[in-house]
Amino acid sequence: MIQEYSRFIKHSWPILMFGMMTVFMGNFGQSFFISWFGNSFQESLGLSATSYGTAYSTATLASGLLLMWLGGSIDKVSLEKFILFCTIGLSLAALTLWQTNNITTLVIGLFLLRFFGQGLFPHTGITTMMKRFSLNRGKGLSVATTGVPLGEIILPSFAVFLIAQFGWQQSWLVIALLVPLFYLPLALFLIKRGKDKKYAEHDPRGDNQASKPIKEDGSRRTLLSDFRFWLALPTVLSSPFIVTGIFIHQGFFLPQMGWTPMLFASCFVFYGIAHWLSSMYAGSLVDRFSGRQLLKYYPIPMLMALLLASLVTGHWVAYALLISLGIAIGSGSPIINALWAEVYGTKHLGRIRALMASLAVISTSISPILFGYLIDNGISGSQLFLWLAMYVLLAMFLALFSYSNEKQLKI
Repeated sequence: MIQEYSRFIKHSWPILMFGMMTVFMGNFGQSFFISWFGNSFQESLGLSATSYGTAYSTATLASGLLLMWLGGSIDKVSLEKFILFCTIGLSLAALTLWQTNNITTLVIGLFLLRFFGQGLFPHTGITTMMKRFSLNRGKGLSVATTGVPLGEIILPSFAVFLIAQFGWQQSWLVIALLVPLFYLPLALFLIKRGKDKKYAEHDPRGDNQASKPIKEDGSRRTLLSDFRFWLALPTVLSSPFIVTGIFIHQGFFLPQMGWTPMLFASCFVFYGIAHWLSSMYAGSLVDRFSGRQLLKYYPIPMLMALLLASLVTGHWVAYALLISLGIAIGSGSPIINALWAEVYGTKHLGRIRALMASLAVISTSISPILFGYLIDNGISGSQLFLWLAMYVLLAMFLALFSYSNEKQLKI
C-alpha cells in the first residue's frame, strides 16, 4: 500500500496537494475549531448557552440548505473561479467575526464560516478528486481528506496560540488575511501545474468506464428517484450524525461513563490518527474493490464501539470508542464519495456531492437537538449508546439491499 501511494503521489502531486490543502482550509469552519472561540463569543456578547447553541444551529442549518443549491455550481464554472469565490467568502466570514458585536453579526459570521469552511472548501477539494481520478479515485480521496485529521491535530494548538497572542477578535483578522495571502496563490499555482498532461491519470480501460452513469444524465433527479439511494442513506449519514451528537454532548457522557475531560481530550489524538490511517487504507481498498462493495462494511467498527460503550465502563472504553469513531469517519469518506461517481458518473458530480454534503450538514444540526431531547427526558448514557448501535445495525441491514451487490455498470 505504501508503494502504491508513493507512486501515485509522485505522479499526481500538484492536484493532490491542492485537494488536501483545500480540505485543510475548510477546518476553519469545522466545529472542533470554532469551539475554541465559543466561550469568548458568549462572554463578549452576553449570551447564554441556549442562545449561543441556537445561533450556531441556525447558522449551520442555513449553510447546509444553501450548499444544496450553490454547491452544484462547481460543475459549471472553472475551478480557478470557484476557488476564488470560496476564498473571498471564507475571508469575509473571518472579517465578520472580527467585527462582531451582537448576536446578529455573530449568526451572519457563523453562517458564512460554516457555508464556506465546513461546506464549500472540502466540497471543492473532494469533488475535484472524484472528477480527476478514476483508477486511483479512492487513493485521491484519501490523500485529499487527510486535510481533516491534519487540522484536528494542528489547528487546536494554533487557535490557542492566536487567542493568547492577539485575543479572540484579532485572531479572526489573522485568519482573514491568511486565506487570500497564503492559500489562494498556492492553490492557483497547483491548479495550473496540475493541468500539465504529464500529471494526468491514464486509464487503459478507455473513456472512464468506471464512472459511466447508471442513467443517461446521472443528475440529482436520477439519484433521488433511485430507491437504492434511500436504502443507503441511513448508513451514509450515520457517522456525521452520531459523532457530532456525541462530541456536542460530551459534557453529559463524561460523568455518565466515569471519564474525565482530560482523559477524553487525550483520546482525540488517537481519534485523529485513526481517522488518518483508516482513510488512507480505505482509499486503497476502494481502488481494489469499489465503494459499492465496501459500503456495507465501513460502519462495523462504530457498531462494535457503541455496543461496547453501552455495556462496559472504564477508561479504556473511551479510547476504544474514539478510535473506532475515527476509523468509521476516516474510512467512510473515500468509500461514500467514490460510490456516487461509480454509480452516477461524473457529469453532474458537483450537484450530487453538494446534495450529500448538505444532507450531512443538516444531520449534524439535528443530532445535538435530538440527543438533547432524549437527555432532558432521562435517558442514560449507556441507553443512548445502545439505541445508536441499533440505528447503525438497521442502517447496515438496509445497505445490504442498496448498491453493494451491483456489478460494474457500463453503458
